Amino acid sequence: MSILEQYEPKEPLKYFEEICSIPHGSGNVKQISDYLVKFAKEHALEVHQDELLNVIIIKEATPGYEEAEPVIIQGHMDMVCEKTLDSTIDFEKDGLDLRTDGEWVWADKTTLGGDDGIAVAFAMAILAAKDLKHPRIEAVITVDEEIGLLGAVGIDLSGLKGKKMINIDSEEEGIILTSCAGGLSLGGSIPVQTEEKSGVCYQVSFTGMLGGHSGCEIHKEHANSNVIAGRVLYAASKKAALHIAAMAGGSKDNAIPRHTEATVMIDGADAAAFETALTEQNAILKKEYATSDPDITVSFVKKAEERAQVLTRTSCDMVLNALMNLPNGVQAWSMDIENLVETSLNMGIMTLDTEKLSVRYAIRSSKESAKAYLTDRTIAMIENLGGTWDINGAYPGWEYKKDSKLRETFVEVYEELFGEKPLVQAIHAGLECGLLSDKIENLDAVSIGPDMKDVHTYTEKLSIPSTKRTWDLIVKVLEAK
Repeated sequence: MSILEQYEPKEPLKYFEEICSIPHGSGNVKQISDYLVKFAKEHALEVHQDELLNVIIIKEATPGYEEAEPVIIQGHMDMVCEKTLDSTIDFEKDGLDLRTDGEWVWADKTTLGGDDGIAVAFAMAILAAKDLKHPRIEAVITVDEEIGLLGAVGIDLSGLKGKKMINIDSEEEGIILTSCAGGLSLGGSIPVQTEEKSGVCYQVSFTGMLGGHSGCEIHKEHANSNVIAGRVLYAASKKAALHIAAMAGGSKDNAIPRHTEATVMIDGADAAAFETALTEQNAILKKEYATSDPDITVSFVKKAEERAQVLTRTSCDMVLNALMNLPNGVQAWSMDIENLVETSLNMGIMTLDTEKLSVRYAIRSSKESAKAYLTDRTIAMIENLGGTWDINGAYPGWEYKKDSKLRETFVEVYEELFGEKPLVQAIHAGLECGLLSDKIENLDAVSIGPDMKDVHTYTEKLSIPSTKRTWDLIVKVLEAK
């Protein structure tokens, strides 16, 4: 039974609900890609599916628009899969459990995938429509954007005719994005040594942080649970002799981690001091992050005394010093654009086992030189600790185009529809526009989207009224010759 059929815009929301019923997490896109191909064939549209499972669907111009410049509608089909600890969903097999109050739509206990399912839904509604006026439409739906823009890297756009592109991968209505940061994914692996020891074991949890998208929300400076874990355990190690057995936090390099777990062994005589130190750190963090992360919590469960493999004292000290000193968060603000983060990195994933400490970062900057410096700085620290590193998913920034007819059209149509001018801005998050601009000479592109909250988290929401207004805007822009 549909929960969105009574709301406008009917066709985009219908397709969005269908998309949500199909598993489509990054790296698991065959089913959604095949669904798009099937859709295109059912509507007698030209369709191309490549080896990566990117899909291009082409719809010719409606009568009277044959001479108008073609328009590329672009988005990605994959979503970030995050869920609450008590969620039973299997993202590999299950669709999402949608909920709505008429104003917002969300998925119960999981991410919604409005980023970027709504772009796919808009594209499908345009391609299927029989009553819209528009030039030739070239819908470009890529795979695995969320894990390094992999689809955009590999896609062949040589067959396209369009030089104008509407990217629908932004999360704030009334803002037209015209440039973005470049980025990459950096992983580090630092070897550790272990020994067998006896002591009292504790499961220490670092929870309650708000997390968020490491590009769109890094400026909010929410606490990173992996960094917090290192900070708290380092402070506790000054009060009690501790040995770490294991740690893990985060699952995506581009999502600020909200939850980290650590298994720690304490000498019996130091148990009380260790518990006191954790309690003190909990109080300090709650005061320090009262505004940005009011529910931040350090909690622990004391287990039985046992014998187990833990880090040696040298390795334990090295791990804690690494987590205390490896960079994280906002590194520089733009000197040219007010309130824009220029350079940042996010320790999105951290794991520790009996062999190694592993970290993975999303590094971003609107300046290639600053991105290179921060990457080298982080690599230098990893190498100094005896570790190795790898880089993948590097993508260029999207440079501002001074002369953009498409941007001018959006501004004019927006003001005509809503009685006010939209904001024209840059963004710190990565978009596929930079990569695709390298593939299409003189590409004129903008990025827009309806209001969303908490993307990449299990509290993600999509505004239904904003979706309607954004749909109206796109339709009117397509009608403008």
